[in-house]
Parts: sequence; C-alpha cells; structure tokens
Amino acid sequence: MVQFVSPSRSQSPSGASSAGEPRRTKRSKGKDGSSSKKKRPSAADDQDGDDTKASGNGTSVRQNAERRSSMSKPARDFRDQPEPTPKKKKRKTSTSSAAVPEPAIAPTPEEAGETSTRSPSPLIDFDGLSRPSRGTRERLDESPEQKELRMEKMKGAVRTLLECIGEDPDREGLLATPERYAKAMLFFTKGYQENVRDIVNGAIFQEGHNEMVIVKDIEVFSMCEHHLVPFNGKMHIGYIPSNAVIGISKLPRIAELFARRLQIQERLTKEVAHAIMEVLKPQGVAVVMESSHLCMVMRGVEKTTTSTITSCVLGCFERKEKTRNEFLSLIGVNRR
Repeated sequence: MVQFVSPSRSQSPSGASSAGEPRRTKRSKGKDGSSSKKKRPSAADDQDGDDTKASGNGTSVRQNAERRSSMSKPARDFRDQPEPTPKKKKRKTSTSSAAVPEPAIAPTPEEAGETSTRSPSPLIDFDGLSRPSRGTRERLDESPEQKELRMEKMKGAVRTLLECIGEDPDREGLLATPERYAKAMLFFTKGYQENVRDIVNGAIFQEGHNEMVIVKDIEVFSMCEHHLVPFNGKMHIGYIPSNAVIGISKLPRIAELFARRLQIQERLTKEVAHAIMEVLKPQGVAVVMESSHLCMVMRGVEKTTTSTITSCVLGCFERKEKTRNEFLSLIGVNRR
C-alpha cells in the first residue's frame, strides 16, 4: 500500500507568493551567532491580529464588535438631558477706541426707599391683583360708602342695557333684575379681591415626598372677557414636590381664585401653573384644562359639542417627555 504524505504548511499553495515563487523564511541570528527560523504566528494569533486591523472606513473591527446596537438602548428625549451652562464670553477692550459710557441702571424700589408689593412672577401678586389696575385696587380698598356707590352705578348700567335691547325695566319680572345682576357679576369676579397668600395660609409641609401628586377633575367656572359670557369645564393639576407638599384643598382654591376673574382659558391655565410654581417651589408643575365656551355654543359658530383643551407645563414636566406622558396618562388625556 502506498502512503501519500500531505504537503507541509510551507509547501502548500497558500504558502507561495503571488509571483509563484516559494516563500522564503527569514532567519535571525542570535547573540551566539547561530541562525534560527522566525516563528510563524499561530491561527489564534492570526485571528487576534485580524481583529485589530483597520477596516476600509477607518474604524477598527474590534471597535465595531464592541459597539452596542442603538435598538437595545431605551428611547430618550433630547429634552431629558440637562441644559449645558452657557459660557460667558470675555469682552475684548481696546485702548485705542473711545470709552463708551454704560447705560444708567434704574434703582430698585428698595434702593429708592419704596416698598415693592409685587412678586418676581408677572402672573401672581400677593396683594391680590394678578393684573393690577386702578379699578381693581379701588375695589379692594373701597369703603362701605364707595361700595354702595359702585352698586348704584352697576344697577344703572344694567337698566340701560335692558332698555337698549327693547325691554321694559319697570315691568314686574325685571324690577329687581339690575340689582340681582350687579350682585351676580361681583360674585363672578370675586377673585380680584383675593390673593394667593391668604388662600395658601401657610399650608405647606416638609414631608420628604418626591413623587407625583395630582388633583384631577376640578370644576372651574369663569367669565369670557371677550363677550362676558361663562365658560366652564374641568382642570387637572399635578406637581412633583421638592420635599415640600401643599394642602390638597389649596390647589382647587388657587384655581378658583384665578377663575373668578374676566379670563381667557389660555391665560387661566398659565396663571394657575405659575402661581403653584411660585408658592411651592416644586420640581415641576403641570396644568391641563378642558372646557366648553358659551360664546362659541350660544353664538358665533354655534357648535355645542366642541371642547377646548389647554395646558401649561413647567420644570421637569417641560424637560422630560416621560414625566409629561405619565401625567397625561394618569389624568386620562392619553386614553384611547
């Protein structure tokens, strides 16, 4: 029987060079002058070496092997990342240019010797006026004689309206209507005489609670400032405390304070959110309001089934999409 001996690694076709010549092995001389063949790398070494070879696009194979698939990472919103602190640019001053005088800074009320009753937020004033004006201040500080005079002026105005629409103010059913309407209008707008500080009344407690707190389905009645007709609906208020919580009943009371004024729904939603943010200093506040407007139901387009939804999100509710979606799911807005 004839035995066939397989060719050695050096005699295999893979060992030949591209020109067809046999590969020459390099010999290295040791310190003692003897020559020895250079050890060829093993298959494992070849594999390791291939991993570190650069690929055609400039990235290594090892880096590609270690790279994680983006599909395995949880989806994140770019607003979840904290905003970087802007770097202040140093202003270059040239000695050759003429010095420009700096604009004069108006003194603060404290420096001018005056006492400021307004808080930093333009939407909330602790003295009771969210939008200060001469008329609301006079109503808040009026004497009993001035209050009676105000009532007489309103009764006369209502009588004039009844005459202008073609009614008889002296008939039996309308004799007391001017006074009734005047009292009702003062009640509808009683929020002008209230302030947030008295509503909260110190009901803020340090409880170390940092999870979401929601009061939903708060009934709200207000007056449209464009047509002086009501709009009503429900308001949902949520906040994430920063160790301090507010009495649960104070949230509907704050909503009632701003609703009992001549309003539009967009501003009402924003005022409630900013007021809670200011008095409580939480991590975030979210307010959503859904209501029906009689100015669109009884007149104008006359669509009786329509509703209007407005929202205002502050703090972490504005920055983090997951937190905002959790709030919307809990109040039922995301419900299908």
